[in-house]
Amino acid sequence: MGKAIRCLTTDATVMALAIDTTDIVAKAEGIHHTSAVVTAALGRLLTAASMMGIMLKNSDDSVTLKVNGGGPAGQLITVSDGRGNVRGYAANPVVEIPLKPNGKLDVSGAVGTDGFLYVLRDTGAAEPYTGCTPLVSGELAEDVTSYYATSEQIPTVCALGVLVNPDLTVRAAGGLLIQLLPFCPDSVIDTLEKSIAKLPPMTAMLDEGLSVEEILKKALDGFEFDIVDTYEPTYQCACSREKVTRAFCAMSPDELRTLPDEEGKVEVTCSFCDNVYTFTAAEINALADREK
Repeated sequence: MGKAIRCLTTDATVMALAIDTTDIVAKAEGIHHTSAVVTAALGRLLTAASMMGIMLKNSDDSVTLKVNGGGPAGQLITVSDGRGNVRGYAANPVVEIPLKPNGKLDVSGAVGTDGFLYVLRDTGAAEPYTGCTPLVSGELAEDVTSYYATSEQIPTVCALGVLVNPDLTVRAAGGLLIQLLPFCPDSVIDTLEKSIAKLPPMTAMLDEGLSVEEILKKALDGFEFDIVDTYEPTYQCACSREKVTRAFCAMSPDELRTLPDEEGKVEVTCSFCDNVYTFTAAEINALADREK
């Protein structure tokens, strides 16, 4: 189970959120059997979506992040609810590319840089909010930072990290999001910049055993802060047989009757969790008849 803490400095100038998504990313790797670099890329986007979900106003709200940078991993999609519970997948879960010269996984090489980051927020309004910004680096943390600066005009620092073991299991994963609030004075910005400049990588801090609260203390060195919310997000899919049935009901009777295969069944596999829902030809025909 993940752990996330959101805090506010006592002078109400800075909001910060730190999250440990090690268990979440490990669950995603176990479901999708991703290669190391795709685990890192998908894990970063899952972490970003979970943090952005936590920042929604209501638990029933949701946020979807989509990235397609033209890289071999294809499109990456992650979805989070308002409690940070998240799910996601990569179009191509197995990508093998060389490491960077520094020996690290080449996330931008897998994701690509010729594309966009899409952010869709569903808050129950008639039309969901949609934001879109060009990818800056394909490393995803910089792309989230650019999205906030460009699309929402909020000065933001975003750090995302996934550490993968040689056996492809997830050793550590997490993220940090820091935003300046309106009317933040220059003195606060200067203090924050100095603090961030000496901050170790997110995965290094998690791998050392630091808690998310301890990470916040490091990130906000020189500030007093109050914890606003604490969450325990998980990898959680929202699929169900009922939802698949409703999707079938949106199809025409003629379309429905063409679905059963030679064995007289229809199988639908969820992209987020790999659950398989099987319907017999009789069940499909019954839905078709009901649609008349």
